[in-house]
Amino acid sequence: MNIEEEIKQTKFRNVQQKAILNILFTSNWIQSKQKDFFEPHGITGQQYNILRILRGQHPNRISATEIKNRMLDKNSDVSRLIDRLIVKDLVVKNRCPKDKRASDIVISEAGLDLLKKLDATINGLDLQLIGLSNEDAIALSGLLDKSRS
Repeated sequence: MNIEEEIKQTKFRNVQQKAILNILFTSNWIQSKQKDFFEPHGITGQQYNILRILRGQHPNRISATEIKNRMLDKNSDVSRLIDRLIVKDLVVKNRCPKDKRASDIVISEAGLDLLKKLDATINGLDLQLIGLSNEDAIALSGLLDKSRS
C-alpha cells in the first residue's frame, strides 16, 4: 500500500515532505513489527540493540556512556534499559576499577544464548519487513545515507 493510502492524504507540500512522511511512517511500522517479534522473548528493540552492542564487545566490558553512543535511538535511557537487562540476567554490571563512579557492562551467558536463539529467526524478520531485493535494499540504504550527509 502506498503512503497516500496508508495515511489517507493525497496532497503534500512537495515531494521531499512526502518522502519524509513515508520514512517516518515506515520507521514506526517497522518498530511495531519488531516489538511484536521481541515481546515473546521478554525484551524490547532497544534492549536487543544493547545486547547486540555488548555481544560485539564480548568478552570485553564497555561503559554505559559508550553503549549510548552506539545506540540507534540516541534518546534511550540506557541506565534504565541496562537495569532491566540485569534483572533478566542478560547483562552484568561491575564497578569500573579505574573510576569508582563509573560502571562496566558485559553480556552474560544467558544474554549470548538469547541472541543466538534470535539469530536463527531475525534474518527472516528482516527480509519480511524490508520486502526488497538485495540490490534495492543496498540502493535504499545508500539513499538514506546520502540524505543524512
